[in-house]
Amino acid sequence: MISPDIRRRLQQHLSPGEELLWAGVPRQGLVLKPSDAVAIPFSLLWGGFAIFWEVAVWLDGAAGLFKLWGMPLVLIGLYLMAGRFFYDAWARRHIVYAVTSQRILILRGDKSYLLGVESWVERLDLVTLPKMTLHEKGDGSGTIVFGPLWTRAGSSPGFELSEQARAVYEVIRTAQQRARGGGA
Repeated sequence: MISPDIRRRLQQHLSPGEELLWAGVPRQGLVLKPSDAVAIPFSLLWGGFAIFWEVAVWLDGAAGLFKLWGMPLVLIGLYLMAGRFFYDAWARRHIVYAVTSQRILILRGDKSYLLGVESWVERLDLVTLPKMTLHEKGDGSGTIVFGPLWTRAGSSPGFELSEQARAVYEVIRTAQQRARGGGA
């Protein structure tokens, strides 16, 4: 069942005759990702060194320039250690995924998002949709990646789902077969 709020946000992005087949949102809250296995130790080293440096400079009574020099490094370290998790959770609160009879839609943002920019919409045509990969966990959560796993921008677009990843994958496959004229 698609909530009225999500349906309203998506409606303006649908073409005439385009049918909304499924809609959802990514996992909410703080989430650890596989990349954090490297990022967390790095962020602790960076942040720990930056804080150690700044405390040592202040306790040593160094010149003002040295005190100021370390502050941006401490702020970067704090963001890497903790802030990035809260930013990621905030950003995922503003993402909506959709499968229509013609396309995959990924909406990022709403009217309160990033300086009044209403939203960014990523549209992937079902007929020309590149390779699609399902990464499913034992609890039914998972990720559906559209295209190659790695591109020059980091990673391909996809759905990060907290449940029923396989069911959504099948909705996309069925819609793709219909869009390509293969029936269902």
